[in-house]
Amino acid sequence: MAVHSDAGAAATPSNTLPLAGITVVSIEQAVAAPFATRQLADLGARVIKIERPDAGDFARRYDETVHGQSSYFVWLNRSKESVTLDLKAAEGRDILERLLATADVFVQNLAPGAAARMHLDADSLRQRHPALIPCDISGYGNTGPWSDRKAYDMLVQGETGLISLTGPADCPSKTGVSIADIAAGMYAYSGILSALYTRATTGTVRAVEVALFEALGEWMGSPAYYTEYGENQPERVGAAHATIVPYGPFPTADGEVLLAVQNDREWVSLCTKVLGDPDLATDERFHSNSTRVERRAECNEVIAQRTRLLSTAELLAQLDAAAIANGRLGSVSDFLDHPSLAGRDRWRQVDTPGGVVRALLPPATLSGIEPRFDPVPAHGAHTDAVLTELGYSPDAITALRTASTV
Repeated sequence: MAVHSDAGAAATPSNTLPLAGITVVSIEQAVAAPFATRQLADLGARVIKIERPDAGDFARRYDETVHGQSSYFVWLNRSKESVTLDLKAAEGRDILERLLATADVFVQNLAPGAAARMHLDADSLRQRHPALIPCDISGYGNTGPWSDRKAYDMLVQGETGLISLTGPADCPSKTGVSIADIAAGMYAYSGILSALYTRATTGTVRAVEVALFEALGEWMGSPAYYTEYGENQPERVGAAHATIVPYGPFPTADGEVLLAVQNDREWVSLCTKVLGDPDLATDERFHSNSTRVERRAECNEVIAQRTRLLSTAELLAQLDAAAIANGRLGSVSDFLDHPSLAGRDRWRQVDTPGGVVRALLPPATLSGIEPRFDPVPAHGAHTDAVLTELGYSPDAITALRTASTV
């Protein structure tokens, strides 16, 4: 795999990044909360990640594929500071309180009920740190009949109905990425930005709460409406589209090609310029998207009979000429070497405890801003430095280590 140079990307001074001066303290693990805080760190926020002294964020041990480190952890934790604290010890809680007194944002995705038991819920924090913006990330929310349930990504995909929509007809499938966690992390990130803006412009502090179930539920909007106001929920159709035809993979003489028709104009263009059959465009079986969906298998087979006669390169060229959206059925390796990423200079490099890795620029490009790409921290790498900032002497830090508080 080629490592693309980041030469030519002028680093933005850290003190001029959009979130410079913002401090985030996060008791986080796994995916949702770390994804939210990493995006804050990308834009210059100082993120102090609290980890358990014994093992830290359990996502550190999901796998060992990236220079001996977890692929999840390397993805989610660059540009952060790792501080180890035993939050069951009085001294550990005292250190956390001192950190929170200096912070702008507090993020946590503790187990159900744990934040309230530790007086780290939004109401409790408001009494002690009125300027602090708390962000709670949970499975099903902090209230309601399911508030005490654990919620992992696969379970939330099941409860929202996403698995019932995904995969081939005979095999309900979860998505290949942690989509519920990612959705929750995105809404936590945008919620925190909104709360910071509100505090800056009005002085009002708003708590942020995000539930994985509700975050992914928002992404289920289209099939939810289709189901509620139609007779049935959308069919499970693999890589095809449940409500648009043709849309999905089609065979070629040497592989497969993805194509997507969005409207009647494109259908006519496909029939006349690619399939070579103008009459097909007005065939009463297929003349509208609704009729094509009703006869999905028949329509797709008519198209496939023609696409099988062309090589992948020939079909892609003809689809381009006809202005029909298309793509390859690529692998992850194809994505890593995609010409669009290289051509737009989207790769940067990040140090990790095991070695240098590639990392993609955040999707939202801000003109004149080069996001941070500081190292992924080793477990507890910043503990001593942060304790020193808080006024602890070397002897006091040694005592805390001896007691396994840090």
